[in-house]
Amino acid sequence: MFKSFFPRPRNFFLSALAWFALLLAIWHVFAVDHPDLSLIQIPVVEVAEGERAPFLSTEKVWVYQFIIGGALLFCLFWLFWGRNKWYIWSVVGTAIILVVTYFLVQISVWLNTWYGDFYDLIQDALGNPGSVTLAELFGKMLTVSYVLMATIMVQVVFQYYTQHYVFRWRMAMNEYYTEHWQKLRHVEGAAQRVQEDTMRFAGIMENLGSAFISSVMTLLAFFPLLWELSSHITELPFIGPVKGSMVFVALVSAMLGTVLLAVVGIRLPGLEFHNQRVEAAYRKELVYGEDNAERASPPVLSDLFSDVRRNYFRLYFNYLYFNVFRYAYLQGANFIPLIAMGPTIVAGAITLGIFTQINNAFGKVENSFQFLVNSWTTIIELISIHKRLTAFESVLDEDQSLTSAAI
Repeated sequence: MFKSFFPRPRNFFLSALAWFALLLAIWHVFAVDHPDLSLIQIPVVEVAEGERAPFLSTEKVWVYQFIIGGALLFCLFWLFWGRNKWYIWSVVGTAIILVVTYFLVQISVWLNTWYGDFYDLIQDALGNPGSVTLAELFGKMLTVSYVLMATIMVQVVFQYYTQHYVFRWRMAMNEYYTEHWQKLRHVEGAAQRVQEDTMRFAGIMENLGSAFISSVMTLLAFFPLLWELSSHITELPFIGPVKGSMVFVALVSAMLGTVLLAVVGIRLPGLEFHNQRVEAAYRKELVYGEDNAERASPPVLSDLFSDVRRNYFRLYFNYLYFNVFRYAYLQGANFIPLIAMGPTIVAGAITLGIFTQINNAFGKVENSFQFLVNSWTTIIELISIHKRLTAFESVLDEDQSLTSAAI
């Protein structure tokens, strides 16, 4: 699954984590205070008190250069240390996905600030008629339209790119399994595992991986912002004033939801795994029946399909109560920030713009903490596929062990 695509998978992923941690340390200890090292200098724009810095400031351009430079150095390291056939897609492609994901997260941070200013402008216009001109209102919207148009283009190209990335991963797995087909062909459901499971595994891993990286980057970007915005919250209901209150509320909410759904859905991975086994047995008998008139008789097919039906009905029942808890939690979570901000709203201690910023930032931080909750059904499917492919590859591992012992 991994060694067919990534060079030395264990070392690759460990080195990626270590390099990420090192870059963070270098940035916070040294680089953050030296935007003068930037290769591309943006003219400094004087910002009046109360106004926001432009989207592309000297500091922002320095951050982007630092991240892109770090990604390039990582790619160069693996170019000389462990390059394989799929290097361009597995190493360089993964780095591109990480950099673009960071860019999109930064767009979210900027938009959060823009919405805060925009709603404050609307509040001024509604509360003090004539204080805001139509040109100011439309100018604010025109500013965000430029950023959104560029973002849309990046997202479209990014999605097109990730589709190719996923298919290259599938190609790598397909080549690896077909090279060893004579040893694997006797495994139950071998054809399905090579044709279908490789496709689904690559797609789910890319989607989950991108979602996880996006959650981590979103958390890193919005955590300090939400902590700062929490200073506007006067107190929490039944608790009182708490420093960084909204951060703790988001963390507790996400932890409770994650534990709840993990307990409720504990049986689902095993049921999904068994479901694919009975489906594979039914499909295999049908395939045999295409070439052999003595196979796939109605009684045999009826028994096999009964197994399929029985397992699906068990799945439906387990998903029934799982979804009750899942949707109840997700809907209830929408009201948590409103409840937490209740005393502050009633006291009139914040403006509409600040309320919008806090609410949006809270949603981003909470969603980052809720990665497992939001992805639980997909993770269940991935676990099932991983089990099947692991069992599939164990045949090769046993064969290699026997060969090594013989030598």
